[in-house]
Amino acid sequence: MHARQHLHGALLFIDLDHFKTLNETRGHAFGDQLLREVARRLVDCVPDASTIARLGGDEFVVMLEDIGPTPEAAARQAESVARAILDALNQTYLLADDETHSTPSIGIALFDAQGEQVDELLKRADLAMYQAKEAGRNTLRFFDPLIQQRVREQSELEADLRRGLRDGQFSLRYQAQFDREGRAIGAEALVRWRHPFKGMVPPADFIPLAESSGLILPLGRWVMRAACRELKAWQLHDATRGLTMAVNVSARQFRHSDFVAEVEAVLHETGAPPSLLKLEITESLLLEDADEVIARMRCLRQLGVSFAIDDFGTGYSSLAYLKRLPLSQLKIDRSFVRDVLTDSNDAAIARTVIGLGRSLGLQVVGEGVETAEQHAFLLSHGCDAFQGFLLGKPVPDLRDALLARTLPAGTTASVPS
Repeated sequence: MHARQHLHGALLFIDLDHFKTLNETRGHAFGDQLLREVARRLVDCVPDASTIARLGGDEFVVMLEDIGPTPEAAARQAESVARAILDALNQTYLLADDETHSTPSIGIALFDAQGEQVDELLKRADLAMYQAKEAGRNTLRFFDPLIQQRVREQSELEADLRRGLRDGQFSLRYQAQFDREGRAIGAEALVRWRHPFKGMVPPADFIPLAESSGLILPLGRWVMRAACRELKAWQLHDATRGLTMAVNVSARQFRHSDFVAEVEAVLHETGAPPSLLKLEITESLLLEDADEVIARMRCLRQLGVSFAIDDFGTGYSSLAYLKRLPLSQLKIDRSFVRDVLTDSNDAAIARTVIGLGRSLGLQVVGEGVETAEQHAFLLSHGCDAFQGFLLGKPVPDLRDALLARTLPAGTTASVPS
């Protein structure tokens, strides 16, 4: 049934609450109008590649295919679509010059690349829909209780994330980057979230949620402004003057229509030198509308902003596009650096990235350097710069960290004078 890209999908079973009562009190013609309007709203609010069908009566199903590489990712996407459906079907209906309200209960059953029988999927989604009815109607439920629990936790975390943005619970840490001689040349800004009750929330827990919920846009704007303020402050001290500030930018953030204008406004507002701001993007950004991405990069490059490709080698890697990008840096993904001494494939990839960067005139940074042996390997093969726990952990005050830095054995380092 579903084996095209080894991704997961979901079947949504939608039942209109109290439709039988409405049909009996207002008449079948009125009920038919409502069903036609529900169908129209479903078409408008689900992804284009979805399949929508009416099973009969007031029951509809929506098939979502290829919506995530894992059950968790598929569940997040399915929940997002289901909530859009809830919102759309909760809006007032104007039928026969009369305002009417109707709500849905939605059951969700996930399926994977191995495929399940349609009848079994419908049964699971139908059972989940009845759980939504029992929970009070006008809501959604997953067939799998564990998935349901994860979705509930994600919903609670999303609400916490919104409050965290509102209440100033986020901060930045800065991880230094060093050249081959051990001199500090820049740092990457890393966002951290201290929850008032849960303590430090790992970025791996809240960044994907910010992406899927759209909160990555306000979070990204906050990170950009805070990083640029710090970059401006760095220019007042010998230890940090002239260092570059690398800021990660998500694909969703970069594609936002106002992104270029927002960066320009932040640079003007903070007084940060554009030539020292480096935006880190991922290869996945080029998967859609590469020409528009390149055009935006060039606009920002004209302002003086530079670019690095983060996690290079893990995603899209067309050299035809790579040579067109106004890049200054490639970053070897930490997964390759971690096993560079034990996995011949990772070692070959690291060497290839270094050679590619050299041929394109780009600086190559080894990320996630944790041991002296990893550092020595990258150094011996011509890597230009290094970042990782061996050289320095993320810190709230980079200036103090550089001044107090203790060097790994056998290396020397300095800071800009």
